[in-house]
Amino acid sequence: MKPILLLFFGIGCLIASHAQSHLPDTTRRQVEQLFNKWNDPGKPGCVVAIVRSDTVLYAQGFGLANLEQQVANTPQSVYYMCSVSKQFAGYAIALLARQGKLNLDSDIRQYLPWMQIPGKKITVRHLLNHTSGIRDDISMAAITGLPLEGMLTQEAAINLLKKQRSLNFEPGDKYAYSNSNYVLLAEIVQAVSGQSFRAFTNEQIFQPLGMSSAVFIDQSTETIPGRVASYSKDSKGNYNNSLQHVYTLGDGGLFVNVLDMTKWVMNFYAPKAGDSKDIEQLTERGKLNNGKVISYALGISVDSSRGWKRFMHNGGLNGYRTIQVVYPELKTGFIVFGNGGDNDIYNKPDQLAVLFIPDRSVKSTIATSVKTDSSALLIKDTGKLKQWEGIYFSENGARFDFSRVNGQFRVGPNALVPEGVDSFSLYGNKRIQFAFGPGRKPAAQYLRFYSPVLDEPWLLEKIERQEINENTAKAYLGMYYSPELETMFRLAWKDQQLVIIDGRRGEAKVTLIGSGHLATDLPAMRHFTVKKDPAGRVTTLTLNDGAISHLVFSRMD
Repeated sequence: MKPILLLFFGIGCLIASHAQSHLPDTTRRQVEQLFNKWNDPGKPGCVVAIVRSDTVLYAQGFGLANLEQQVANTPQSVYYMCSVSKQFAGYAIALLARQGKLNLDSDIRQYLPWMQIPGKKITVRHLLNHTSGIRDDISMAAITGLPLEGMLTQEAAINLLKKQRSLNFEPGDKYAYSNSNYVLLAEIVQAVSGQSFRAFTNEQIFQPLGMSSAVFIDQSTETIPGRVASYSKDSKGNYNNSLQHVYTLGDGGLFVNVLDMTKWVMNFYAPKAGDSKDIEQLTERGKLNNGKVISYALGISVDSSRGWKRFMHNGGLNGYRTIQVVYPELKTGFIVFGNGGDNDIYNKPDQLAVLFIPDRSVKSTIATSVKTDSSALLIKDTGKLKQWEGIYFSENGARFDFSRVNGQFRVGPNALVPEGVDSFSLYGNKRIQFAFGPGRKPAAQYLRFYSPVLDEPWLLEKIERQEINENTAKAYLGMYYSPELETMFRLAWKDQQLVIIDGRRGEAKVTLIGSGHLATDLPAMRHFTVKKDPAGRVTTLTLNDGAISHLVFSRMD
């Protein structure tokens, strides 16, 4: 692809099309209005494609693919797919299963004998459905420190996984999204097929579909023609480079342009790589040990929208935002990729569906409108907000901090949009919702957190901070070590406060919350549960932080 320089082509190239529009002018204008915010010189943007049957109805680029070189986004711009990559690993497994080379219900140690977690049978299907209980490799890497070159590679991820001897939960008991599952699936594809994951997906998927730009890459040094750069805003609103730091396979690793992704969308209802049986396998929803069917299938979620079956997956890493949605019964799909760290990308398929997907659904009582006017964030009645603000924890250690700032209600730094009397959505991503209400203890304040990546909402309880002084801090001071990560940290009293000191990542303040919780400001180590001996001295700290649960750090002194 030759760079398109704004110096010569002007602002008109901010909307660059390499595919003829098959839309009526009125519809085309409605579509482009949805993406008008990215039609801005000097800023990153997005690409979008709309598919119906065997036709690309619309394919456009908005904004810049590269700020330094002033290269416009076009449908031929090559994006990093983030977690949208997972469905290709799932499909590779489905193809191998049909070929009789593996069994989805076999123990993964049959294919990966080095993956040893004592007493636990983890099947290939558990990996596919995110029900294995295996901890997330990216979160673990954040604790141990990335390799010297600053990249999490496939080799580094596998080395972490080889050391694991415990799980977040019993296999099949829960659904919990973990990138490790798909890193291991890529290894299984290689072990079973005798080919590299890259070679297998190229031969079995990309070549049959004619996806010439598609390639799985696990080396940060490899050149990628037409690669789109990733950006994020700083506190002053300026865009900075946000360099990709994860190069693992299966969970991510795919680079492709939006035009080639339209061919993959068509494969859901008119297969050219594999057949309809493989698509059925790919989209078969998982089932928990208690018989409950979850929405996640083999690297793709299966649900309904506007009264129609829907296949979807999104992804995000650094400034990349990706989402793909398919309505197989209508042979229609929407694809949107962004490179400026804007979560509003995730809203666009739903907004496009209003234009292209007839609504035959029973209307929900839950508000689904998208508010983009920032004035809608101002809240006049702040009585309940005072009651709701504070710190909330879930059983898996997820933490949300709610506050009132300049008339807005916020979770962390992010503004919330009122959606009902007691519910809010995340500004820029209406799929993320928070609902306050009753829970297990009548006197406690609870929160339910809804997200498209969760099969059921998380329940979080409001917990108050506890005061700590030098005397009470003595029970916590010392070195703590985890053999599963081969890493340690120290709790110390410094400058009149309790701090956690990590040799790789510096130090951070520690806060005591409730009677048995410890919170820090270190990413991936934000929440520990505390175990003490009869004398009140801390013996172990167990890390429970989202993708990592039940990871024990024992006191060494």
